[in-house]
Amino acid sequence: MTASQAVYGGSIPLTRSDFLGFCLVRGRMRLKYIILIILILNFCGCASAPVTVSHPVAPGVPGIYHRVERGQTLWRISKMYDIDLDELAGINHISDATSIEVGQLVFIPRQKKTAPLPVMPSGLEDFIWPVKGRVIASFGQSFDDMVNKGINIRVSGEKDVLASRAGRVVFCSPNFKGYGRTVIIDHGDGLSTVYAKNSQLMVKSGDAVLRGVPIAKIRDTYLHFEIRKGHLPQNPYFYLE
Repeated sequence: MTASQAVYGGSIPLTRSDFLGFCLVRGRMRLKYIILIILILNFCGCASAPVTVSHPVAPGVPGIYHRVERGQTLWRISKMYDIDLDELAGINHISDATSIEVGQLVFIPRQKKTAPLPVMPSGLEDFIWPVKGRVIASFGQSFDDMVNKGINIRVSGEKDVLASRAGRVVFCSPNFKGYGRTVIIDHGDGLSTVYAKNSQLMVKSGDAVLRGVPIAKIRDTYLHFEIRKGHLPQNPYFYLE
């Protein structure tokens, strides 16, 4: 072995191949440690660790806090824990004009542990927005000297109005008093949706529709959209994805 072929490690000469092999082993060990650390962090992030809250929303009431994940609505969370939506909104002081956000803590009364995956009971669909646009009047606000029982979504140009959830058309009128061309879909679980102020209707009473299917068209005006539980209007923000 010549001097040019040796690399000195302390007082013991190493061949270049020995040195490269040593570096490769060190590199593999570091990679294993990095992978192990990533797995541990992911496990900790997915685990249902207790949440500490400095100012409880309901002092003295037993329960837990649920951290809102992406895509979850207040309605979905109420179904996950089998709790009434109105009670959940009330105990968390969630107003009619707001929607929950990712990372927000929602207090779940009378629960001892977080709900396991899957996060939505089988057979239940979430509600999607019926049209894209700017909300110009929220639930409970005054609009045209009346209390708004839904939300009004401003639309520019012509757009399709989509079924927010699968169901059956139970009402379809070309000139419903005060609402114009109107469609009502029954979703079969006590909930229904109302779509009013349309410029053109594309369905008729008795039609079965899937979520996301066009049911009407709207042009350069606003869509009045309601979600009802029985005959009582609900805050759409609590339901919409």
